[in-house]
Amino acid sequence: MIVESKVRLVQDMQFEGSATSGHQLIMDADDASGGQNKGFRPMELLLVGFGGCTGMDVISILRKKRQNVSSLEMNIQGEKTDDYPKIYKQVRIEYVVRGRDIQKEAVERAIELSLHKYCSVGATLAKAGTIEHRYRIVEEG
Repeated sequence: MIVESKVRLVQDMQFEGSATSGHQLIMDADDASGGQNKGFRPMELLLVGFGGCTGMDVISILRKKRQNVSSLEMNIQGEKTDDYPKIYKQVRIEYVVRGRDIQKEAVERAIELSLHKYCSVGATLAKAGTIEHRYRIVEEG
């Protein structure tokens, strides 16, 4: 399977990325690096992509398990190496699952399946460093 994207310079350090899905996004550097801080940093996009990838897996699995989830949020932190190319050596992700009567075992299994079987972004990040995860279930009335 081939995935295609295109990235083009807009101005200064600002780039526009697009993909075959038709969606676009802006990337930029901060002021100190010659940019204008008008978009994502490329390394931020890795973490955002990881959150989206694992989130889609987890919510899909929880829905199949008929869990009454009202919202799912992932809080992600990446710690980079000091030396270039400054890759992520450790990524921490917290899943916050909100809903009613959510089964702890269902959440644990959905996360494990995502991190160890389905999420390609997580698998890619795990080849470079470690991924630590935790979760919280917030019961809603």
